[in-house]
Amino acid sequence: MAVVAAVSVWLAQRNSSADESVSANLPLSGTAQAAAPQTSNTGPLSALDKLFLTKVRQAGLWEMPAGRLAQTHASSEAIKRAGMHLLEGHSKLDQLDREDSEALNVPIPDQASAEQQGWVAQLKNARGHAFDQLFVDLLRASHGKIFITIGEVRASTKNDLVRRLATQTNNTVQDHMDVLEDTGLVRDATLDDVASTIPK
Repeated sequence: MAVVAAVSVWLAQRNSSADESVSANLPLSGTAQAAAPQTSNTGPLSALDKLFLTKVRQAGLWEMPAGRLAQTHASSEAIKRAGMHLLEGHSKLDQLDREDSEALNVPIPDQASAEQQGWVAQLKNARGHAFDQLFVDLLRASHGKIFITIGEVRASTKNDLVRRLATQTNNTVQDHMDVLEDTGLVRDATLDDVASTIPK
């Protein structure tokens, strides 16, 4: 009995390792490889799942530049620290998002939205305390709104890769909201703006 049990455990571990190895080596591109049953292994994709992949990509495309600007335009060490959290968190998320979008054959944009590009332009033109407040206003509102979407995706997705991305995004966005709130510059008006987007 002990031998049978040991062999069963060994086989289970071996199969698990093989599965992990296959996941780690999912193809990033190629038409022949795209026909592989990747989505069937990870679950069906909803329209919200696809939108989420786009939103994560676009968030990184404007928040990483915003984080870099914080290092040169901010007057507060707390803002510079928040900027570093944005840079580090979105660098990792962006890589994971791009890998998942390729594995799932879902195209994602190479540019932030026009609105997001406008936010970066505003930040470029601000300095000192004015930069600090604008940075917090824009980023805390943006993070609060995407936090709502993350909850919807995490609760409803049937796709394993999207669920993993949503979990990682949730952790990253929570960290970013925490460091933005640590600046002491989050205003009630910003929170009211986020609250106005929550479905009643």
